[in-house]
Amino acid sequence: MSDTRGSSGDSEPESKRLCTASTSHERSGPTDGVSVAVSVIMPVFNASDWLDECLQAVLEQDFTDPMELSVYDDGSTDNSRELLERWRQRFEDRGRPMLISGHSSSSPRGVGFAKNQAVLQSSGRFLCFQDADDIMRPQRVRLQYEAASVNPTAIVGCKVCRVPEGSTERHTRWINSLSPEQLLTQVYTSHGPTVIMPTWFCSRDWFEEVGLFDEGGKGVPEDLLFFYQSLRRGGHVIRVDECLLVYRYHEHAATHSVLEETIWSLRVHFLQERVLSQWASFTVWNAGKQGRRLYRSLSPTNQKKVKAFCDVDENKIQKGFYTYEESKERPKPRIPVLHFTNASPPFIVCVKLDMTEGVLEENLRSLQLKEGLHYYHFS
Repeated sequence: MSDTRGSSGDSEPESKRLCTASTSHERSGPTDGVSVAVSVIMPVFNASDWLDECLQAVLEQDFTDPMELSVYDDGSTDNSRELLERWRQRFEDRGRPMLISGHSSSSPRGVGFAKNQAVLQSSGRFLCFQDADDIMRPQRVRLQYEAASVNPTAIVGCKVCRVPEGSTERHTRWINSLSPEQLLTQVYTSHGPTVIMPTWFCSRDWFEEVGLFDEGGKGVPEDLLFFYQSLRRGGHVIRVDECLLVYRYHEHAATHSVLEETIWSLRVHFLQERVLSQWASFTVWNAGKQGRRLYRSLSPTNQKKVKAFCDVDENKIQKGFYTYEESKERPKPRIPVLHFTNASPPFIVCVKLDMTEGVLEENLRSLQLKEGLHYYHFS
């Protein structure tokens, strides 16, 4: 993730006012007046440990059309701003303008705010989002530009290489192995957007159609909120199937500032809006902790649609029912617990992916179910 705090964004007028009133930015390079094809958008906060490597990679892109780098420094207290200024001439020498702005307040405004400011001061027809602690491969901008040009209403991602190698192994495997269909069907899982934010590339027109990033600040998952809004607007999700980004894991990443409960609530709301509203009834696959938590999180209307829980655990199945003790209804709701072979679709699957040594996936295949029609993963 791009920097070391949370995220941010609210109203467009405020952001535009703040861009002109509370920031300073300078454009360098010879392409003023020339149509910029791609703006690389980079928020920065205390990124001095990684900036040199990151900026060198941006400079080495093999993309040949006009390109600029738009950076917003969200009040760094290290020497990030100084490092950025040192790179300005190198970018100018390559004919790639470098726009640098920011603020020196002691209170960072957050990732969403910083990204919005970087977008608002840029001019490219396409936007390539880059985190200051990651490294783009030389062909990243070129290949994603080619994909986005023919998919103007899509968020285009790519595969990633994780460093240190082996960190977040399950998540990395998920990022890189989703099928084109799963980029849309697995948007409800705890992993977040099916193409991760540090790999995003989209047209400016589509960004403006979706709207600015949320600027709520630390603890707000601005990427997930934007991703969901893009889907609501009918946007597509595409992945270039090459590793175009070296994706760095470290303890200061902004991801760590977002509470799991916040993500959970957003996921439940989106699931109810997009899937459960279309179903008359359904089965929750997992009679354990996660399945019961989902049931309790549902609206009363959707709780009434749950016809059963299903599981493979004989101890849970032998109990016969799950009683919703916290319910104010009398009698309290009692939902049957069945073996999965006796349950009927559609299912919301609340078992973590890639954690059962293939047993869950095999059980789903044995029922000849189609993901996105007969079941969705919520895990």
